[in-house]
Amino acid sequence: MAYKVMVIEDEEALALLLKYNLEKEGYEVLWESRGNKALSEIEKFCPSVILLDWMLPELSGVEICKLVRSKPDIKNIPIILLTAKGEEDDKVKGLSAGADDYVTKPFSVPELMARVKTNLRRAPELMQQKEFVFEDIRMDLVEKKVFRGENYIHLGPTEFRLLKTLLEKPGKVFSREFLLKTVWGDNIYVESRTVDVHIRRLRKSLNDFGPDYIRTVRATGYAIDLHTGDDGEEVEE
Repeated sequence: MAYKVMVIEDEEALALLLKYNLEKEGYEVLWESRGNKALSEIEKFCPSVILLDWMLPELSGVEICKLVRSKPDIKNIPIILLTAKGEEDDKVKGLSAGADDYVTKPFSVPELMARVKTNLRRAPELMQQKEFVFEDIRMDLVEKKVFRGENYIHLGPTEFRLLKTLLEKPGKVFSREFLLKTVWGDNIYVESRTVDVHIRRLRKSLNDFGPDYIRTVRATGYAIDLHTGDDGEEVEE
């Protein structure tokens, strides 16, 4: 299955190198460069494993590590610290803060990939979600398939990612901007109305076999929900 790996690293060249090699191994990669935004991104996406740089702007990797371990919903996510610090007491400090593993820069990419796999094997089952279910809609994350009751729903890759984002937090209204960033990525320019086009395609595919559970919140965004209408719920930015 495609595990999510969150790379928290402010050095762009290294982050892109990690992203390339992780995606080559079949992982879904999320990247955050700012220490002060890292915790909210971890809580939002709940990755399977975190690659965390020690030296970050505004908030250090050790501080982020401590904060993650203090949050019940994310405290079990494996954390691998990436740092240029090689002294024994620095290693102890990182592990004492709650890190599961420690890699000193410069590191071997194959070694790091092996450490990622090892930490994923240690991760609790709850961090390795295999499916999402909402009413009669079931998304199999292992086989990358969607079903409505007994009916297989063929979705394109963009519609699949859109539905996955909505299913991660039923009832949450996601803004178009958030969906663009999550589904298309930061480095790809598309207009916000592109989201509407793909939502229509997704809605059509799903609604051939049941009621419409995709709720449009006027002038804001979309949610997957049991009720319809514009009720001004909190929007994910």
